[in-house]
Amino acid sequence: MHLVPVRSRDAKEFVRLWHRHHPPPAGQIFSLGAADEPNILRAVAVVGRPVARHLDDGTTLEVTRTASDGTRNANSLLYGAAWRAAKALGYRRLITYTQAGESGASLRGAGWRVLAHRPPRPGWHTPSRPRTDRGTSQIARTLWQAP
Repeated sequence: MHLVPVRSRDAKEFVRLWHRHHPPPAGQIFSLGAADEPNILRAVAVVGRPVARHLDDGTTLEVTRTASDGTRNANSLLYGAAWRAAKALGYRRLITYTQAGESGASLRGAGWRVLAHRPPRPGWHTPSRPRTDRGTSQIARTLWQAP
């Protein structure tokens, strides 16, 4: 297994095909992939600005999606590489979230640590800004940070 560059449109298509519960993210700063021989893409990570506005301080990035075809250790490889790339670009912090029921084994394998446990949100819809529920409301989440 080795790292490969992945174009935005290719990463989004991979997420569309393989992610369990989210569509591809709208934007990104960079994406990267894990491939085996002969360069068959097995997993991708998409890194962008933090979704939570209060965390978007200019020095923090967020792994907004990872998706894998089930290849062992691919996500751990990507989480480690995403942190190295973010540091090389001058960022000081990299975060991500897991949903309740996800073990976080890939994150622990890459040395990440739990920062906080977030309770379920009732949803993002407000009268002033109507939004469609995407099926991920009412789910507790865990906030992780790269080492």
